[in-house]
Amino acid sequence: MTVCRNLLIALALAALTLSSANGSPASPATAQKTASPPSPVHKKAQHKPVRAAARPQSHARIRPSKGKQPPAKTAIKTASKSRPVSPKTAKAGSLPKAKTAVPPPLRGSRASLARQNAKSDAEGLERIEDEEDLKDRIARKLLVPVPVSSGLKVSASLAQDRRYCRPWTATFLNDLARAHAAQFHRPLEVNSAVRTVAYQKRLLKTNGNAAAAEGGIVSPHVTGATIDLSKQGITRPELGWMRRWLTPLQKAGKIDVEEEFQQACFHITVYKSYVPPKPAHRGVAPKSIPPRATRQPHAAPRQQTQVAEMVSGG
Repeated sequence: MTVCRNLLIALALAALTLSSANGSPASPATAQKTASPPSPVHKKAQHKPVRAAARPQSHARIRPSKGKQPPAKTAIKTASKSRPVSPKTAKAGSLPKAKTAVPPPLRGSRASLARQNAKSDAEGLERIEDEEDLKDRIARKLLVPVPVSSGLKVSASLAQDRRYCRPWTATFLNDLARAHAAQFHRPLEVNSAVRTVAYQKRLLKTNGNAAAAEGGIVSPHVTGATIDLSKQGITRPELGWMRRWLTPLQKAGKIDVEEEFQQACFHITVYKSYVPPKPAHRGVAPKSIPPRATRQPHAAPRQQTQVAEMVSGG
């Protein structure tokens, strides 16, 4: 009995020894204790994709991949072209149109025609009766040719003997044509100038818009101080420019303008006051310059010699 008990103990000890030598699986408690926490390196690796996803898409556009997107400058130009126009920009773009607004027409009236007749009478401008009277005034240079130039032409339909006007009217035409050509580089056209009373009577039969030829209020064309400038083919900027140029002169009383629409012209009467009178030339020499100053040096020595001879008795 004792031998059997000892044998069993020995076998049990041998079995325990063998099991400890081969190693046994760790218990769950031991595994939890021995498991090491994740290192900081693994934490950073886990957060990297999160940060990349949180970045805005605009950063990705600024750094285009090679060969897929245009350079940054090209992208900026393209974006500026497709950018919508703001109300402020639209309002600023409309400002030049406001600057080029056309002034209202310079309309005529019965009062304006009466004023033209009154001023012509005050300036002593007689009405040109017929062709003989017209030729006489041209010969005496009371009427001068319309000053044709690169900035001013005469309508081909206007007769040669009616292409005349008063001298101050010619000066006005020169000034206007020069200023207009500098701005628009094309000439103005005169389609009517001096008329006779006889011609005005014939015109009344075909033109209902023509003024009377006789009476207290007649067409100022019969004095030679009035011309008509055609509006045919004139542009909108030219029309505005003409009105702005003529209005101050009319307010100053140097001209009178009636803008006609049936014949499409500027009817302009120019007064003598447009050209200031020249100062009168004095025939008397200034007092500071003695008359015949060049002869005095030659006369003085002879007088002194004669006096010396009389004193000496020689």
